[in-house]
Amino acid sequence: MTRLISRTAPALALLLAACSPSAATTERADGPVDAVSVAMPADEAAATTARPAGVEGGWLSAPDATSARFGYPGEPPLLTLACRAGVLVVTRNISAPIGAEALFALQGSGWILRLPVDATALPGQRGYVWQGTVPADDPRLKLLEGKFAGTLPGGGHIEVPASDAPRAVIKRCEGGA
Repeated sequence: MTRLISRTAPALALLLAACSPSAATTERADGPVDAVSVAMPADEAAATTARPAGVEGGWLSAPDATSARFGYPGEPPLLTLACRAGVLVVTRNISAPIGAEALFALQGSGWILRLPVDATALPGQRGYVWQGTVPADDPRLKLLEGKFAGTLPGGGHIEVPASDAPRAVIKRCEGGA
């Protein structure tokens, strides 16, 4: 019996050590284990827009239906849809950290689309914004034709009303515009 204990004791000690939390794992009272916080650059303040009560956002479409923008009067667009060679380019016009990647979760009309987006620099614009692409014939794009909502980590939540503008851009893009 003593030989059995002396043989199994090192293995048992190793198993018990594996079950206990290591010193490298830090548990924080204010967040999940191993959470990573991304700080906003000091010179970039979070966009806080005080809109008068009753002001609603709306879609603005290019005359040739190659792009559409959603936003509020007098403000930069919050969301842009554009067609590039049969691919729908979705841009969430909020600040993105350089080199960042995320999933832009879109939900509406019974569909869910988790669109991979990257921090992208746009010509003539300072900083980076979130941008991703999806084939124009993807059936999940039906969600953009009605009222939908979108959530982006660090980018907040957006509620977008139904409009014919996104439908026209998608249809034109499917046609190979």
